[in-house]
Amino acid sequence: MEQIKAIKAEEGEIFDIELEEDLLKKNKELAQRNKRLLDKHKILAIDVMGSIGSGKTSLIKNLASQLKENYRIGAIAGDLTTTIDADRIKDEGVEVIQVNTGKECHLDANLIGKALKKFDLKALDILFIENVGNLICPADFPLGSHKRIVVISVTEGPWMVIKHPYIFLEADLVAINKIDLTKAMGVSPQKLTEDIYKINPTVKVVQTNCIKGEGIEEIVEGIRIKEYA
Repeated sequence: MEQIKAIKAEEGEIFDIELEEDLLKKNKELAQRNKRLLDKHKILAIDVMGSIGSGKTSLIKNLASQLKENYRIGAIAGDLTTTIDADRIKDEGVEVIQVNTGKECHLDANLIGKALKKFDLKALDILFIENVGNLICPADFPLGSHKRIVVISVTEGPWMVIKHPYIFLEADLVAINKIDLTKAMGVSPQKLTEDIYKINPTVKVVQTNCIKGEGIEEIVEGIRIKEYA
């Protein structure tokens, strides 16, 4: 199997950026630059966020499997040190660039800009970005994507939405995953949905079981891929 290409933050690189006086402003500028580049090549970029184990990778695999016959797909996989998720996504036959963040708990626009240089952008229609497993830090760091999906699961308990409100504020879609475990966990997807709407009344919420592919078509419709790619 061809080795996964990996982007690694050089020693001191993330540290230097995060020490800037206006970190968020700098990241936003870099994100806007990324978006201009993606727009130039007419690539729809989708930032997929969520906790470790929520089902981000499984969702991307399902979306790639469904869309790859009609669209040219690439992916950026963010993780602290491993290529586990990148290897799983690559099984769908799409090009994957790994970004290892070391001790950092999120991707940033700088690292995405570096990863974009590794792709042949003329050969892509859709780019999935799997953020580092975290419900806090990624919310403050836009990457230049056109859409942001948050993946949560019933296994995370009944309070996880209200405990992590900020990541839902700018989400375009929320996938409530692992609904097959609803009864076993004693968690109500309807209550989670209500909590999400209290934070963001305009977001679309879809219940999914990514192991069986349930809800994937509704997600494709919800992010309106045909309007972009």
